[in-house]
Order: sequence, then structure tokens, then C-alpha cells
Amino acid sequence: MLMRTDPFRELDRLAQQVFTGPGTWSRPTAMPMDAYRAGDEFVVAFDLPGVSADAIELDVERNVLTVKAERRPTITGDNAEMQVAERPLGVFSRQLFLGDTLDTERIQAAYDAGVLTLRIPVLEKAKPRKIAITNTEQDVKQIDA
Repeated sequence: MLMRTDPFRELDRLAQQVFTGPGTWSRPTAMPMDAYRAGDEFVVAFDLPGVSADAIELDVERNVLTVKAERRPTITGDNAEMQVAERPLGVFSRQLFLGDTLDTERIQAAYDAGVLTLRIPVLEKAKPRKIAITNTEQDVKQIDA
């Protein structure tokens, strides 16, 4: 259902996560995801803890699904002195190349507890189906007679 991307791109993504600072709109950081097929739909879940729903963008162009989100810093106040700042901030993005067997017109998106879940239906033409087999022995006997 999903088309795999270039493995070197994944290495670049991991290196960027480890060695660079917060993501920007021109150089976003990747977000972790899970993807699986559940019956007649394909499910993709993205981890976006601490991101508000209005800071998430979801676009589909042709067969490319793009998810962008921004985690903004929390306002601590004038008298606050940060002691530990480990939570990543900035812009996160992920692109998926969807196969032709998915119905991109009927994608459903839900955001709950920091997880964005997309449900993408499988097209009717891609669903498993039974194929009827005709009995050719009768046809062969009729030709021989």
C-alpha cells in the first residue's frame, strides 16, 4: 500500500534528528509513525505529543500525503528559569507515497492524546475477490463430437 522511500533519505532523517536543532519550515524534523492494514483500510498513526490540533497541516497531492506540525515552546512566564529542556520544538514533517490502490478522496483524520491517526480506505478494485472458474472439459467434449 505504501511505497517505500529511498533508504538513504531515512539515514538523513535520523542524522538530522540526532545532530541538528529544532526543525524549521524549510528544514522540518521527521516524526515517528506506525502504518498497518486493518481489513479494508490502511491506518497510519503519527506521534505528535504536545502539538495542538490547529498546528497540524494535512495535504494530499496526487498520491503524496504530507503531514506537517509545529510544536511551539510553552510560555513559562517572566520569572521562570528553564532547568531542563529536552522536548523537541519546531516543525515536524513526513511525506508518504501512497499506492494507486488507496482511496485518497476519503481519508479520515483524528487527533487524540498526541496521536494523529489517518484511515485511508482501500479501493474496491484492490480488494481481494474470488474468480469464477469455468469447466473447460465440457467445451472440449463438444468440440470433439
